[in-house]
Amino acid sequence: MYVAVKGGERAIENAHRLLAHERRGDRDVPEVTLSQISEQLSLGVDRVMTEGSLYDRELAALAIKQARGDMIEAIFLLRAFRATLPRFGATEAVDTGKMQVRRRVSSTFKDIPGGQVLGPTFDYTHRLLDPLLAAGSEPEQPAVAEAPTAPMPRVTDILGRDGLIEASPAAEEGAPVGDLTREPLNFPAGRDLRLQNLARGDEGFLLALGYSTQRGYGRNHPFAGEIRFGEVEVEFFAEDAGFVVPLGAVALTECQMVNQFKGSATEAPCFTRGYGLAFGQSERKAMSMALVDRALRAGELGEDVVAPAQDEEFVMSHSDNVQSTGFVEHLKLPHYVDFQSELGLLRKLRQEFAEANATADVVKEAAE
Repeated sequence: MYVAVKGGERAIENAHRLLAHERRGDRDVPEVTLSQISEQLSLGVDRVMTEGSLYDRELAALAIKQARGDMIEAIFLLRAFRATLPRFGATEAVDTGKMQVRRRVSSTFKDIPGGQVLGPTFDYTHRLLDPLLAAGSEPEQPAVAEAPTAPMPRVTDILGRDGLIEASPAAEEGAPVGDLTREPLNFPAGRDLRLQNLARGDEGFLLALGYSTQRGYGRNHPFAGEIRFGEVEVEFFAEDAGFVVPLGAVALTECQMVNQFKGSATEAPCFTRGYGLAFGQSERKAMSMALVDRALRAGELGEDVVAPAQDEEFVMSHSDNVQSTGFVEHLKLPHYVDFQSELGLLRKLRQEFAEANATADVVKEAAE
């Protein structure tokens, strides 16, 4: 810490007060509320919950407010709070096939059981600034159609019935599931840890890696088999009661990519999978996650590992934005001793360089 600067701890306390002042902004402007952030900046809240590994819209909104809109700082705050919470157990695996869908699209089939449900999306907007929003008003909106209530079969399940896509990789019965929030990351990592890492990973980092696979840096040719967003019920096995009880529902985005096919002398060619899952409506994150998940399966599928997105250690060691931020921003802390040491070494090397050149000049003159 900068305790050696003029003012010491008092300067740091003043910096904290100044931060609070800047966070509040102009007092003539009404203070933003947590409900406003949660309802009107919902996609930001979804990202903070996903990468903060905590599904709580109010706490995520608080983190965004406290961080002045800095998403990575908000994710850091949410993770720090999460670390203080007691853990009562693990829920049952959620069944996204029973999702109450609010949005569901597929780029592989035009007509799918249940139909394409466009839902709330920027995909079909013109990306033009709306002056009505700046004026605090909005155009009159048509009545919103009710979302379908019947569960919709997954598109990949349709392919699976005909054996056209590999079976979804399943964990061994009773095998423990890793937990990156409690255990250090080790390599090689199982797919459970890889998916956890990608879910917590920085959206921009995964987006860049996913984009790289589409540009040829990794053997990949994806189709968006299905992207679905909606509510999924969460259940918990209560040991005292001896049966599963529902805890409520969470909003999730799931993406399954259909990728290049594989085959062998003993197996017929079939498509392969990439998988992504994130809290809330986080389509870009889920899609990027699915692209990178498929790329990381290169070794498993007998492909050459030649690109960054296929390198498990590279991807997983650099995807976490909280760790990355800490390592980069620690450069702002005092490094006086280290720098003085290198400064002294540099001066010594320059002196030796000058002396060597002077000696060379003397020898040259004597030779002439």
